[in-house]
Amino acid sequence: MEPKTLIQYFEWYLPDDAGHWKRAAEDARHLRQDGFTGVWLPPAYKGAQGVHDVGYGVYDLYDLGEFEQKGTIPTKYGTRDEYLAAICALQKEGLQVFADIVLNHRMGADACEEVSAQGDDPGDRRKKLGAGGQISAWTRFTFPGRGGRYSDFQWNHTHFDGVDWDERARRKGVFQLDGKNWEGEVDDENGNYDYLMGADLDMNNPEVLAELDRWGAWYLALTGVDGFRLDAVKHIQFTFFLHWLENLRTVSGKPLWSVGEYWSPELADLTHYLDSCGQTMSLFDVPLHFNLMKASSSQGNFDMRRIFEGTLVEARPKRAVTFVDNHDTQPGQALQSWVQGWFKPLAYALILLRRDGIPCVFYGDYYGIPHDGIGAVGPQLNTMLRLRRDVALGEQIDYLDDFNIIGWTRTGEENKPASGCAVILSDGPGGQKEMCLGARFAGKHFVDLLGNCPGELVLDDTGSACFAVNGGSVSVWAEKQP
Repeated sequence: MEPKTLIQYFEWYLPDDAGHWKRAAEDARHLRQDGFTGVWLPPAYKGAQGVHDVGYGVYDLYDLGEFEQKGTIPTKYGTRDEYLAAICALQKEGLQVFADIVLNHRMGADACEEVSAQGDDPGDRRKKLGAGGQISAWTRFTFPGRGGRYSDFQWNHTHFDGVDWDERARRKGVFQLDGKNWEGEVDDENGNYDYLMGADLDMNNPEVLAELDRWGAWYLALTGVDGFRLDAVKHIQFTFFLHWLENLRTVSGKPLWSVGEYWSPELADLTHYLDSCGQTMSLFDVPLHFNLMKASSSQGNFDMRRIFEGTLVEARPKRAVTFVDNHDTQPGQALQSWVQGWFKPLAYALILLRRDGIPCVFYGDYYGIPHDGIGAVGPQLNTMLRLRRDVALGEQIDYLDDFNIIGWTRTGEENKPASGCAVILSDGPGGQKEMCLGARFAGKHFVDLLGNCPGELVLDDTGSACFAVNGGSVSVWAEKQP
């Protein structure tokens, strides 16, 4: 079953205190009470930087904070037992748990191997640089600290198709190992974007595929997670997860709802990937994120009528996971494209209070980012989460008809008498918009549940009224409760 409202439960600069799994367990009831139904936890396995690794520099997928490796037993977030306890605590509160899965690469190898390789142009991996020759590549993974526990599989150069470092010459580059080819169907940025970082897995190697299947089954049986967030899918053969996910669904008998990270602002890239992978997952709506970012930095000159233009939630609403920001877009990160703070309440209204898409709230917006002096979005976000659960229900009628001031109504559900609302927002001057909720709301007294606009409105015989909004703000008008 898919989640209704997700939270990405981490940001890049969490303290390296091995305490995050404990925080997640303690936060479980609060998250459920605020209206979340699913929690995306960060990568749980040992990274090359040990306790300082956010989790994407994967060293050992089998070490969930159990073995003395990379200078530490716990990961940045805690120990294996604390991770499992956090999953149990969250699920006990009725929250689904989604694990962050990173299968594209390995980093922090235990030894080098002498291999033949060909340098490729980093800007166009289809072009060769020079004649090639011997390099010393970090491709030997023996996991001495784990000593064969859970798996005796060891990685060597035959399991990878490229690296980015020659230890012999102490030089950086993109080195394609001899006898290997970049995977055929991947994103075409840089000519072929199979290679991203570290030692890149060869997804055409049967030994690699078999090991990833074994690990997936082991991990799922151990953790009992409800599904996955899949990292860097644009760099992996587009049909890979069709096999990997469907195999795990068969083995476990669970639906394993999953969302992939395909980082592209182009809708055509996302829809092509969805079709290529057999609709086996959802994708993050990156084009919508960029629309929100542009609107937040346009000083009221963004055409809000077009806020959903070219987005996944518009084209494939059942496959879109909408978000405002994440750990990659936050300040200081590689994909920095931060939505400005004044616009955050508007942005969250656009993903939380609408019918389509599965919204994902960023930890850094929910709790703040102390590293950069960025505070939480604040009470309006918490209010909107509860409004999504209890009020913003039923049919949706759009009024996306003004350059600055747009809105929509939700007509409510009959079995939830307090449901139904009118949402109005402006990235420029304040104003009003006449909108209709339907005749069953005739004569009802409405107030702005966000508290931005004072006073009451009485809906006319058709359930219509002129709803107000302040400049650069959002209001959610709903029936006044006794």
